[in-house]
Amino acid sequence: MMLRYALQTIRDRKGGFLGAFTALMCAAALITACGTLLETGLRGKIATERYAAAPLVVSADQNVHQTTVKEKKGKTKVKHKAKPVAERAWLPDRLLPTVRAVPGVQSAVPELTFLAQPLVKGGTGQATYGHSWESAPLTPFSLVQGRAPRAATDVVVDQGLATRAHLAPGDRLMVQSTQSPQTYTVTGIAASSSGQLKRQTSLFFSAAEAARLAARPGQLSAIGVVPEPGVDVGKLKADIGEALAVAAGGDRGAADADAPRSAARISTGDARGAVEFLDAAGARTKLVSMGGAIGGTSLLVAVLVVVGTFALSIQQRHRELALLRAIAATPRQVRKLIGREALLVGAVAGVLGSLAGLPLGAWLHGRFVSMGAIPVTLERAVSVFPMFAAVAATLLGAWGAARISARRISRIRPAEAMAESAVERARPAWGRVVAGLLLLVGGIVLVVVLSGLRTEPASTPVTFLAVVVLASSVSLLGPLLVKGAAALLAGPLRLAGSGGRLATANLRGNAARMAAAVTPLALLIGMTCTVLFVQPTLGDAARAQAREGLRADWVLVAQGPGVPARAAEKIRTIHGVDATTEIVRTTVRVGLDKYAAQGVTPAGLARTWDPDVTRGSLGPLTRDKNAVAVSQLAADQLGLRPGSPLKLTLGDGTPAILTVAAVYARGLGFGDVTLPHDLLAHHMDNPLASTVLVSAASTVTQSELAAVVKEFPGLSVVTRSSVDRLQADRQRAGAEVNYLAMGLVLAFTAIAVVNTLAMSVSERFREFAMLRLAGATRRQVLRMLRLEAVAVLLIAAVLGSGISLAVLTAFSVGMTGSAAPAVLPLVYVTVVGVAGLLALVATALSGRMALAVRPVEVATSKQ
Repeated sequence: MMLRYALQTIRDRKGGFLGAFTALMCAAALITACGTLLETGLRGKIATERYAAAPLVVSADQNVHQTTVKEKKGKTKVKHKAKPVAERAWLPDRLLPTVRAVPGVQSAVPELTFLAQPLVKGGTGQATYGHSWESAPLTPFSLVQGRAPRAATDVVVDQGLATRAHLAPGDRLMVQSTQSPQTYTVTGIAASSSGQLKRQTSLFFSAAEAARLAARPGQLSAIGVVPEPGVDVGKLKADIGEALAVAAGGDRGAADADAPRSAARISTGDARGAVEFLDAAGARTKLVSMGGAIGGTSLLVAVLVVVGTFALSIQQRHRELALLRAIAATPRQVRKLIGREALLVGAVAGVLGSLAGLPLGAWLHGRFVSMGAIPVTLERAVSVFPMFAAVAATLLGAWGAARISARRISRIRPAEAMAESAVERARPAWGRVVAGLLLLVGGIVLVVVLSGLRTEPASTPVTFLAVVVLASSVSLLGPLLVKGAAALLAGPLRLAGSGGRLATANLRGNAARMAAAVTPLALLIGMTCTVLFVQPTLGDAARAQAREGLRADWVLVAQGPGVPARAAEKIRTIHGVDATTEIVRTTVRVGLDKYAAQGVTPAGLARTWDPDVTRGSLGPLTRDKNAVAVSQLAADQLGLRPGSPLKLTLGDGTPAILTVAAVYARGLGFGDVTLPHDLLAHHMDNPLASTVLVSAASTVTQSELAAVVKEFPGLSVVTRSSVDRLQADRQRAGAEVNYLAMGLVLAFTAIAVVNTLAMSVSERFREFAMLRLAGATRRQVLRMLRLEAVAVLLIAAVLGSGISLAVLTAFSVGMTGSAAPAVLPLVYVTVVGVAGLLALVATALSGRMALAVRPVEVATSKQ
């Protein structure tokens, strides 16, 4: 019976449920889109291209492992954790004979993969790698024109590059690899039997030249294994694993793909793609964290918005529900009725929203790919699970929001319900006030915690959680806040005449209704300001440290992969150049924790770079290849001081034990770990310098330096101020990903603002009719609505700005050490202006629709 009544209510009050339906549908779409990102990170396929003809691929372990053993109540718990390294881990080539000797192996092909970028007009448009021609059968590649490379100056290009760059056998091609750029002769064009490679460009060199360019003597990128006909791939994988374990002196299964500490991995099927495309494998972890963070924030915002929408909807039905209580409906029946209504609305909204979330997720994935946040090699995974999760979350959210909103009307006595349906309560319920104060305290605690967090991965989720929690406290304490604000705004509003006096009366007498409009608007302003100013706060501090620590007169930068060592050597030969510092950048791991690292050449370091050393000295860094300098943050986290040993894992998984020489303060500008250049560069896929710092006498000009390096394509000499601008451009490009990710949440909040304001105004048609019958003109009523909207905007702007300022200040204290968040005035004014425009347009359109009905018809209609 309750279900029939619920259906009848929804049919009769379509407008009243439309707001809740819209909020739930948008929430379901957002959750589905975020769920597809999360699922792509967990199950996204990385299809192989280069290893298509090798059913098994032996590669080095790309992870750092940590095992913890805990004793609890007489039981031993062993946990294994693993994190990926930043660069490609390499295999010792002595394993090749071992693999070849395993029964069932038809061939084992050694693979070298290294940086090799052809310098052609317009670029290649995709990742480019160099290989030895002897690994061509792994795809397989075969010659369609010309011959195989034999000499050190020969190169074979794939058909895709030949078509795009209009290359033919005999043409000359300059290639930038791990060494200085060199010109090669195209001796052949190769094509894959499976068609053109879609995600990479391949260049093939002679075996000797490939080994020289890879610069990894005694090591291999991978070993491709082709089994003999009829041999079971699974059994051969186990046999190879056992052979490698014996060769390594380990136990059985030490090279199994599931073993947590193995030195080698054996991949089959789709797992081969992760060996080939390391960036795609790393992007999985990034997508999981990104999808979880966006999804979690979206869910919290959705709950807050949906609860507010249902509260407003039920408030508008107060008289109807009071009448039900008056004719003997029990509290349980009222709760069941409202719950059934919510489930019906939630079910339809959840299904439609989840269907809309699939194309939204596809668009979001495509945008991330185009921005470079996700590699194209990681294919999007789509299943029904995100849709089911969205529908379930929508149903649960709708039911919970309805039950929370209906709690009071279903518990109070019928006479009190009838009284409250006519006149709003003087104060909110004590339970609401207590809950609001608890959330306020929780938000303050989060702000305090945030001020002590010093890493971006730790502080980012707390930042947005604090905004949502504080906005939730505003939602619960809203009626009290609106009444307090009404007292402050009463004087200015009176100056606006009769419309201002009516707006003041509404603010005081209908504080709960006004608070329902204030909450999403405050959330929109607070969340938008936080999203827009978090990255500038961090970026400005990092650039300020970099500017203060840069002593060089000129900086050599590259548009391509980097600055070759030979270019830096030529700069050093110029008369008047005092010091030239080559810098390479990557990440290292200490345990499982990741730290930004840079490698610097030692000669003349003090003349080009000042990291603001607080303890120790940079002197050992220029003399000892095992010395390291660390930031104050790293020193505090790891308990380090000058003289302390530091055990870390380099970019390619190589362990190293170094001695701390110095601790410096400018970690944001220069990274947390500084090592000798050669130590770091020899363990990187791209050993070319990202920048070269040049200290020179005043007689050395920019044009003189540029003339020396003009033979190196893509290099330019810039000033220190230009470096700062380039860094700002890179930071803006990186911030675009965050803006896009959180933009969906902000769009949902903006829809909620319009939705809530429209609901709040459209149900006041009886009030407007009474005002019209009492002599108010249509223009006066609309003026009253505009003044109310302005008052709501002012209240929301103060609350939202206060929330954002508190959170941003705490973030700045934790991350930069100073309470100085970067707030851009023009951007802030734009945010408040857009929020105000939304509020005024939603109020005006809804008001005009409510005023379209003749006052007499409203007055004589059934209530």
